[in-house]
Amino acid sequence: MKPPIFISSFADDLIAYIDFKARTGKTGHSRIYYLRHFDTWATRHSITKLDRGAVEGWVADELTHCSTHRSWMSYIRDFGRWMRIHRDPSAHVLGDEWKAGIVHSTPYLMSSTDIEAFFTATRTVPAHSPWAWQATAFFLLMHSAGLRTREVRALTPANVDFNDRHIMIATSKSGRERKLPLTDAVMGILDSCHRRSRSQFPNRQRFFVSSTGAGLSPSSIRVMFNRIWDHAGLARPAGGPRPRSYDFRHHFAYANIERWMREGTDVNTMLPYLSAYMGHAGIDSTLYYVHTSPDFMDSYAELAGKTANTVIPEPDAR
Repeated sequence: MKPPIFISSFADDLIAYIDFKARTGKTGHSRIYYLRHFDTWATRHSITKLDRGAVEGWVADELTHCSTHRSWMSYIRDFGRWMRIHRDPSAHVLGDEWKAGIVHSTPYLMSSTDIEAFFTATRTVPAHSPWAWQATAFFLLMHSAGLRTREVRALTPANVDFNDRHIMIATSKSGRERKLPLTDAVMGILDSCHRRSRSQFPNRQRFFVSSTGAGLSPSSIRVMFNRIWDHAGLARPAGGPRPRSYDFRHHFAYANIERWMREGTDVNTMLPYLSAYMGHAGIDSTLYYVHTSPDFMDSYAELAGKTANTVIPEPDAR
């Protein structure tokens, strides 16, 4: 594997640290991904010393646009410990007051125009890998079924039933399998993707694969989402929430809630169905979407329009 490229005054230290972690069996891409964020930030701000201002300054900046999961704080904390032992005894180690818990970040509001442009771009985005034929299907599952990124990544060919038109999600926070019905249109796109992938990788273990036939990495999904977003000519906000693939899942939840509100349906009655469909461990996770600020819901109601998904089965009358 080629060594990662760093350009800041910490470049040699970061390379040595990554090599040290690799020799202990820790070769995850996520560590490199976030340390490159730090490297870029340190270069932009001409940081030359790993003091408290540098470490907490980067963490504070990263918090303004990070994802819900914040385990990345452990990487800069561990790098500080390594620096203190091997390079600079005065290097700052991120304090325990900076917790890496899970915090609900404000979703990026995807409009119907954004979504239409994005999926139009998935068909023409330059890609010399299976993404050339699987991009539409991958992100469509997040948009039309509200799946988590890791759930789509973990999908196997056996999890997709083309005859009964459903998929099985084997892992979720609730610890239970979910059988999710899909529309004929979505199943048709999945079928086309499956046929193409099967011809190239007949023994693949995952439904969506990389150029080697292995499963997709989280970083490759981020790269492809951003490439499609830019290929579609969609704007990126200078501040506030930034678009991520996970926002398709948020859109799924908010669009259904907004549809029920618009139709006069009792949202509280429907929440258990939404919770089960999305694989929430409990109703509290689903209530997050209802308890979001009224201003956000008002804004989202205007944006959702005709994009509200209708695949959640209505309550059984029996």
